[in-house]
Amino acid sequence: MPSFDIVSKVDTHELTNAVDQANRVISTRFDFKGIDAKVAVQDDSHVQLKAEAEFQLQQILDIFQQTLIKRNIDIACLDPQDVTLSGKHALQMVHIKQGIDAQLGKSINKRIKDAKLKVQSSIQGDQVRVTGKKRDDLQQVIAMLKSAEDIDLPLQFSNFRD
Repeated sequence: MPSFDIVSKVDTHELTNAVDQANRVISTRFDFKGIDAKVAVQDDSHVQLKAEAEFQLQQILDIFQQTLIKRNIDIACLDPQDVTLSGKHALQMVHIKQGIDAQLGKSINKRIKDAKLKVQSSIQGDQVRVTGKKRDDLQQVIAMLKSAEDIDLPLQFSNFRD
């Protein structure tokens, strides 16, 4: 039976490349000359922005988002936290949202069931598996979820099997 998985993941290699590119852009901008400003990857789910003032953090966040867009990473996966001022530095953590949590998985399941297509869906950890007899039904599910505007997480469709 044909099946596919609905996942929400960020390519960590591309994320690291985007951080490196953002740091290169920051180092060449004249308004950041002589300022200790940078973007650093803490782990796979956190990025730290560092500057001397809060308005510079917003500029760094904009630069970082632009480099993510150029590398085909959806910026809807970013969750900027509050700015922390400490001494002469301003820090901001940006959480990278990955995986489908239980609540979103349930809403995706409900949306698929309400579409009355001949498919079954089940939550498996941080992904949702959809199976059906016809490939066309699965493609309708993918099209329906791509057009959904109230899902705030970027979804990828992987492991398509015939």
